[in-house]
Amino acid sequence: MKPLTAPTAVVAEDEDTLRQELIERLGQLWPELSIVGEASDGIEALRQLDLHAPDVLFLDIQMPGASGLDVARRVAGRSHVVFVTAYDQYAVDAFDQGAVDYLLKPLDPGRLFTAIGRLKQRLASPQAGLDQVLQQLAAPAQPAARAPLRWINASVGQTLRLITVDEVLYFQSDSKYTRLALRDSEALIRKPLKELVEELDPQQFWQIHRSTLVNVGAVAGVSRDFRGRLQVQLKAHKDILQVAESYAHLFKQM
Repeated sequence: MKPLTAPTAVVAEDEDTLRQELIERLGQLWPELSIVGEASDGIEALRQLDLHAPDVLFLDIQMPGASGLDVARRVAGRSHVVFVTAYDQYAVDAFDQGAVDYLLKPLDPGRLFTAIGRLKQRLASPQAGLDQVLQQLAAPAQPAARAPLRWINASVGQTLRLITVDEVLYFQSDSKYTRLALRDSEALIRKPLKELVEELDPQQFWQIHRSTLVNVGAVAGVSRDFRGRLQVQLKAHKDILQVAESYAHLFKQM
């Protein structure tokens, strides 16, 4: 029988095999720890937390009923928390801020040994607040910024040509194709204009009409036609491009 002063823990993990593996390894690496409760979902984890007030809560982040983050918000300094997670480095950075610890799936005995060592040191200290870590974990990871499109494979007559976007004076929707106007020729691609808007550098290409993207570096100036509508003149090119009223604000500084 374990002494009354033995530290206690609840293991909340919805994968039965992983939960039992964790409990078994804890028994091997930390025999004095008393596992007083198990949970396979967030609701049961909350019940076990209220029933046993464990010193340590091993908590899966993604569980049915109530997520591990929901449960952690209820801990409120009552237990030391070790998150069990399949999260990537983004989440690990949040854990590494300090007072909470983590185990990655699949379980690594060496990482568990490290977590146990940290927990033993922390048991004599007040439980850490989780607000900062929970806020970072709850926020969606920001995707890495994608480099703007720099090259395009386009059809020029019967030839497939590799064109840099710097060569393009403007893109314009043309039936089922998008037309690329070049200084001395034109080309066609099947990529729709709405995809180009997302992929091109917005500082280099401005949408001036629902069907037109213009290379700002190719703009010689803007004027108004006899109806008062803005139109764009290009450098060393005869085409005149109409500017929709909803995009007229782009040219206020020109």
